[in-house]
Amino acid sequence: MPALRLLGRKWLAASDDLVFPSIFELLFRFVWLVLIALVVEVLIPITWQCSSEGWLGGAFVRLYLCGTLALQATLLLLLAALALHSAKGTITDVDARKMVAPLLLLKVLLVLPEIALNAMGTMWMFCEVIECSVTDKFSSIVIQSIVLFNWVQLALTIFGLFMVFDPLGSVNYDDMQDTPNQARHHKKVTGLWSRRFRWAFCWLKRDEHGKEAFQQVAALLSALFRSTDLVPSDVVAGCVLLRVRQKRETREMRRIQMLNDEEPIYTTDVNKIFSETPPWMNLEDALHYLRLSIAAYGWPYVLYRHCFTGFCKLAKHLTCCCCRPKNSIVTDDNCCLCHFAGVKYMSKLSADDIIFASFNNRVFELPFCVIADHERESIVVAVRGSISLRDIFTDFTAGSEKFEADGLPEETAAHKGMSMGAAKMLRRLMPVLDRAFQQFPHYDLVLTGHSLGAGVAVLVALKLRPRYPHLKVFAFSTPAGLISREAARFTESFVLTIGVGDDLVMRLSVHSIENLRTKVIQTIHATKLPKYRIMLNGFGYALFGVPARDLESTWRRPEELEAHAADDSDALLAQGVSTEAALVSRNVFARRFSSARLFTAGRILHIVRRKRMGIEKKVRTQEPTYEMRWACAEDFMELQVMPRMLLDHLPENVHRTMQTVLEEKHSYRVTHVV
Repeated sequence: MPALRLLGRKWLAASDDLVFPSIFELLFRFVWLVLIALVVEVLIPITWQCSSEGWLGGAFVRLYLCGTLALQATLLLLLAALALHSAKGTITDVDARKMVAPLLLLKVLLVLPEIALNAMGTMWMFCEVIECSVTDKFSSIVIQSIVLFNWVQLALTIFGLFMVFDPLGSVNYDDMQDTPNQARHHKKVTGLWSRRFRWAFCWLKRDEHGKEAFQQVAALLSALFRSTDLVPSDVVAGCVLLRVRQKRETREMRRIQMLNDEEPIYTTDVNKIFSETPPWMNLEDALHYLRLSIAAYGWPYVLYRHCFTGFCKLAKHLTCCCCRPKNSIVTDDNCCLCHFAGVKYMSKLSADDIIFASFNNRVFELPFCVIADHERESIVVAVRGSISLRDIFTDFTAGSEKFEADGLPEETAAHKGMSMGAAKMLRRLMPVLDRAFQQFPHYDLVLTGHSLGAGVAVLVALKLRPRYPHLKVFAFSTPAGLISREAARFTESFVLTIGVGDDLVMRLSVHSIENLRTKVIQTIHATKLPKYRIMLNGFGYALFGVPARDLESTWRRPEELEAHAADDSDALLAQGVSTEAALVSRNVFARRFSSARLFTAGRILHIVRRKRMGIEKKVRTQEPTYEMRWACAEDFMELQVMPRMLLDHLPENVHRTMQTVLEEKHSYRVTHVV
């Protein structure tokens, strides 16, 4: 940060990104230098005995050997200087690395003689046009290997240049501070991302809303980091620093709670948690409906969970193509009804209990199942979560649009992709529900889903509630950016949302990503470490956690991090950071992709792993593994960079957590009775 300027344009790399590539290449070239030196010592005397007519004899070979030796030595010195200068200064201290661009330009120019010398080596070793044969087997193998590795290295160099090439790099970043130029640049970046999507995901263009999804996601990606001059490695380093910053803030909060002798927010007492909730809100029913929502994932989930035995588990539930009934309740499955087989296997239900199953998966269109749950006398609508690229585009069509349903405030907004998915699903669902309740008129209606499926289930429930006032929703790991705050409060009476630990998706919204962007910029300005140190620390944190000493030693002035940025929809008043950081943060924060702030719906039960203290770390005790609390939607507005933020979202981990809570509740009760 900022991006590297070279050859008159901006690249998607920074001047401090060259430490590890330079060291890696230096080690390889050192080995090549030693080997070529040995070969030169052996072959130079022999070359005087080769044919001396023209250039295609001994002189040609001597030129190649001596030129390669000299070039490798020069490149070694150049790479050492490049690594040394790239390691200087912090991420924002560009002046300390002012020699990186000239050194890199020199290295790029040396590619031309390297190509020429490698072509000479190829002619000598592989084309048999040079009248100077090598009888020494070791020397022959070394030269051939160096020639081949050089071509591979040149190909990797070209690939690396392609990866860091910015198609809009000729635009001057300083000129983007003017509003008209910002809008023009934003439009260009949006068009660029849209073209990339159309090329990379060309099969999605056939979908009815494929092009619209491309345009929406392209606009989002363009808006998030426009005019920030961040490169990808800056974002990675910023996330590592945020992990340290957030752990420091958590430690300070715990210290303050201990000093104030405050009551713990979380509790392990399940009965206390559910003492003031309606009877239908309980973990036993939630676990039952989670199993049905997982079943909606179909055969891909079975193969994911049982990589080697998945096909055998599905085999007995498959249907032969010729035996498939014409009036099947299953639509858009393959000829053997593999998705349907997965649903039957995971739900442990018979085909007669599944009233309808749609596996049509398009952009803004999700598969779902309608199940007759005789055990709990309910008609269950299980909506599948994200599992395909089409679902990802539905997720990232994250702008807000007006959402209308009886009982909601007039200005209610909802996640656009999920809102469109709910509208499409309703058209297919309504006739099925009419038939189901004609058959089972005394049953209740329950909707359930995980992740994207949970968000769509909530929006469908809001549309259906006037017709089915007693419906209930069991939502698991619901995305944060779902619906307006007042509408989210309205759903608390009929939606139970359960989230586990540091789940990323429960905190993922346009607003939280924009806040993350601003925090990354502030944190990068606050650190005193160079980027290569941050990256090395990141590997250590992933393996061993963040040591206590790094919570203070990472920052120029740790007290800077104590200041919290207060924001409204238009500006950020950054306090306690450098002038430059405050200016950039305020400037970026004012550009919001979506004016409406969206929240998680329902009454939210947050379950976390209980932190073991003192002797518990050494001695195995009978204390519960997890603790929980009733959270509010505002608690999930900030992204947390944590080791388990992806794992805690996976449905099998949510299921395992809830099952463990119930098992420990039962065993704890039995132990106390005895």
